[in-house]
Amino acid sequence: MSEFYDPLLYISSEKYPNMMGAEVTLKEDVDGAMLSEAVEALRERYPYFYVRSRMTENDIVLVPNPLPVTVRRTWEPVTFNTGESNYHLMAVKHEGRRLAVEISHCITDGAGFVPYIKSLLFLYLSAKTGESFDSRGFRLPGQKVPETETGNPFPGLDVDAAQPPAFQMEPIADFYRLNPENRKDNHCFHLKLPEANVMRICRENDTSPNVLFTVLLAGAIRGMDPGSDKTIRIAIGVNHKALLGNYDNYRMFASTAVTDFPKSREKDDFTKLCTIIRGQLMVQTQRENSLWYLKTLKTRFESFQPLSLEEKTGWIAEEAALPRYTATVSYTKTGDFGPLDPYIEEFYMLADPGVTDVVCEVVCFRHSFYLTFLQSFADQGLFRTFTDALMKAGIPHQVMGMEKLRQSGITWR
Repeated sequence: MSEFYDPLLYISSEKYPNMMGAEVTLKEDVDGAMLSEAVEALRERYPYFYVRSRMTENDIVLVPNPLPVTVRRTWEPVTFNTGESNYHLMAVKHEGRRLAVEISHCITDGAGFVPYIKSLLFLYLSAKTGESFDSRGFRLPGQKVPETETGNPFPGLDVDAAQPPAFQMEPIADFYRLNPENRKDNHCFHLKLPEANVMRICRENDTSPNVLFTVLLAGAIRGMDPGSDKTIRIAIGVNHKALLGNYDNYRMFASTAVTDFPKSREKDDFTKLCTIIRGQLMVQTQRENSLWYLKTLKTRFESFQPLSLEEKTGWIAEEAALPRYTATVSYTKTGDFGPLDPYIEEFYMLADPGVTDVVCEVVCFRHSFYLTFLQSFADQGLFRTFTDALMKAGIPHQVMGMEKLRQSGITWR
């Protein structure tokens, strides 16, 4: 029987696939055969990613999938849970010097997936270069998979005893929307920003990178429609596993803290806004908030159990896809890739815009911030306004690429 911390697969749907992943640009073209070998070699170390879905009477559960993970020499997407993906919920693609790994966001989050990406690059680059890299810090075949990584992420925690936190942001029904009508044209922009400039501005304003990018993005959104009186609501990614002391478990235990930019704050200066938003973030990232999140998740899980599979993949999936925010900012702490750094040029995290109009996925790698600007529409106006805001704040940038977002879908048919 499933536990509340197991993946809730039925909150993904064809309308809202709920995908995430990582994209890497290497110094040399990708060798597809070597990449495929590395992907299959990691099955031993990461068995929980090599899975398929199995339908029960009223649930969708994960079971091992012995078929190979698809590795394609094309940037075009596949559909998960179908023959073209070998019924996996993860797939790999490459084109020139780029490679990307996509996975159902129901299974894992950025913190849970980064170790896999590092392991994959270790095996692939070891084969490609012939080098014997220092393996310290990498999770590789032959190593024991610890219980903390695959078992109950929160043993010993009395989730049922959790109490409502002292502070919770109130919901807003009519928050500002950038693209309420046409959500069929997802686009992606890649940016590279110097770490030194970003961190200098963070120090000067006593803030953090995720707050900094949230404030800059909110200003850009307001600049697109200065006459609107609606509150801009931006969510910031929160890793509850880390807040509760478990940094290793692969499961999806990231949610968001909510920050608001009402029209009345339009005239606040930059430093004040950073202080306000950092305060909103801090009061929502206390241990009591994470415990309450777990209790809420467990209560919802238990209420779903008696329902039919049709209900779960129907109205629950639709409810999960309802828009909740104007935008989302997610900062995944990756660290460098150690001995692999000289062979990697760019590294980005990816996520479907899904329940928000815009997503900014941020990582810091080899003294640069790599920002993926994902939006549910094609127009470049907001992106250009955002890059103007970066320059005005003293953050130079390089636009490394822009394209239609070609992420995989999913089906439960």
